[in-house]
Amino acid sequence: MPQTKIIVLDDDPTGSQTVHSCLLLTRWDTATLKEALADAAPLFFILTNTRGADSRRAADITRTVCRNLKTALAGQDIRPIFVSRSDSTLRGHYPVETDVIAEELGPFDAHFLVPAFFEGGRRTRASVHYLRTDGGDIPVHQTEFARDSVFGYRHSYLPDYVEEKTNGRTKAGDVVRFQLDDIRRGVLDRLLTLQDNVCVAVDAENQSDLDRFAADLLKAVNQGKRFMFRSAASLLTSLAQLPAQPVPAEHMGQLVRAGATGAVIVGSHVPKTTRQLEALLKEPGIFPIQVDIMRLPEERTSLLKELLTEAKSAHKRGETLVVYTSRAERVFSDATMRLAFGEQISAFLMDVVSGLPATISFLISKGGITSNDVLSTGLNLRMARLLGQIFPGVSVVRCPHDHPRYPDLPVVIFPGNVGDDRALVTVMERLRTRTTDHPPKAKA
Repeated sequence: MPQTKIIVLDDDPTGSQTVHSCLLLTRWDTATLKEALADAAPLFFILTNTRGADSRRAADITRTVCRNLKTALAGQDIRPIFVSRSDSTLRGHYPVETDVIAEELGPFDAHFLVPAFFEGGRRTRASVHYLRTDGGDIPVHQTEFARDSVFGYRHSYLPDYVEEKTNGRTKAGDVVRFQLDDIRRGVLDRLLTLQDNVCVAVDAENQSDLDRFAADLLKAVNQGKRFMFRSAASLLTSLAQLPAQPVPAEHMGQLVRAGATGAVIVGSHVPKTTRQLEALLKEPGIFPIQVDIMRLPEERTSLLKELLTEAKSAHKRGETLVVYTSRAERVFSDATMRLAFGEQISAFLMDVVSGLPATISFLISKGGITSNDVLSTGLNLRMARLLGQIFPGVSVVRCPHDHPRYPDLPVVIFPGNVGDDRALVTVMERLRTRTTDHPPKAKA
């Protein structure tokens, strides 16, 4: 019987926010992919970071990953399940990435849209995707996320969303709908009839809905059906069927290196992040360092020197560093220019990360694209082992023991659009709460 391996192409590093004990890859050469395929965990993530790229570059990256995967999988007794993991608020390069995956790794009988992410209050019913707020469930097209300058959209009803994003190539009426009653009765018979990479919109209001759906999916896969998924994180929980994480969220402080003075890097600009940042800056022992993005790129060198000098002094005083970009966004004439400037900001923040005091005890990275760059560039990690979540939807990895600058440093991957207004404060408090338990050894 072939081994089933869930292979996730993640467009930023936050898609692992509901699982644990697996590898996150920031490189996708064939040797690294083979190492991940041989790992004991039932799934692994390839951090493509394509949400921070334009559509052409996203397609090129995805194609390279797929071709290397095809080579790595050749001759192995593995039944792969491919997941294109993206944002639960429907932002991202759809259908660019799923089209490339279908071309390179297909044919598939169907691809499924499963944007539910319960930890973040995202649910789908009657094929309409909602975001839960204090005022109730709001269709996502009425939220700030739908007004994204790069990935904006007009529809929360998933069949209409598909028609919009495919520019009419796939009509809303051709999208198959798996509604809540269907899922709860069981959809195995319908799964077995799907063919020609039909698009299927999937409802889910709670984890048990996806558990039931995943059980039917795996039965269909075992009977030879080939499926691909465009999903948020909650589906992965049901597919992977992992036990409880080794270190509970409230005990993550045991992973902190000697001392309790860490650093926080905030790149995300969504309003939720700004509110969380404002709450954190009111806490005692915090030293704020604002990156004035209006000085970039012209004053890059002098600005970097100033910030690192401030960081070194504050760290010596025992203060936790909070480095954040100025909240005002620059206005650009098109999305390409905006993405390019975003890359300049991220590159600057990564120089800050690599220049932080080597004795920081933890690092929190706020924002998906920022977090990807922290792992791949700021910390120069080829892969990292995911330890679990410190807060719903907020993951922790750790630098390997032999890291040249930050050995065993715990790194928090904190999405921009997750948590209440005090979520950053809560994570900080958990990291500052040390226990006497001996922390587990880093595996990668």
